[in-house]
Amino acid sequence: MADGLATSVTLSLPGWLVADLPGLPDALATPAEQMALVHRLADRNWREGGGGPFAAIVVDGVTGELVSVGVNVVLGTGISAGHAEVMALALAQARLGTWDLGAERDLALVVNWRPCVQCYGATLWSGVRRLVVAGEGPELEELTRFDEGPVVADWAEQFEARGIAVTHDVLRDEALAVYRAYGESASTVYNARGTGPVEHHP
Repeated sequence: MADGLATSVTLSLPGWLVADLPGLPDALATPAEQMALVHRLADRNWREGGGGPFAAIVVDGVTGELVSVGVNVVLGTGISAGHAEVMALALAQARLGTWDLGAERDLALVVNWRPCVQCYGATLWSGVRRLVVAGEGPELEELTRFDEGPVVADWAEQFEARGIAVTHDVLRDEALAVYRAYGESASTVYNARGTGPVEHHP
């Protein structure tokens, strides 16, 4: 019946993170400080069971002001779009009242790996002026068994061409440690139908 169709969705931060928000710093001066918080949130997130080992924050690229935080909420919400980048970007947009996060401020998205194929597009369209990543490459998929999708080889250049500066390899080893711990656990890998990334051979 059409009258039984859903009319809204809600993506909310998990309770443990909401409780921790008052204790987070108002500002994080350097990319390393920003990424350290991202790693801490990512590691806590998967251990709490609400989603994968992913977190993201939006910060002011000049002052370091913390604008929003996000973690992966796929398991907690049952919504596959509930990735950390989507959460951080949407919460920043809600807080600032604009879909364009670069219109009036120099905002950065800080995330613990190169965005997956979904979050790649979400980041492009968000208007942020900077993207800071812990790393890129096959290690995330190898360690966690997540399928990150067919991200283009020149992904960083595509961001740069749209006015989004990309900073690579900020606390990369720390990111891999979180993914390794997750991969060695019994946590759910929520690829559709249980499939993993496609293997590419030369």
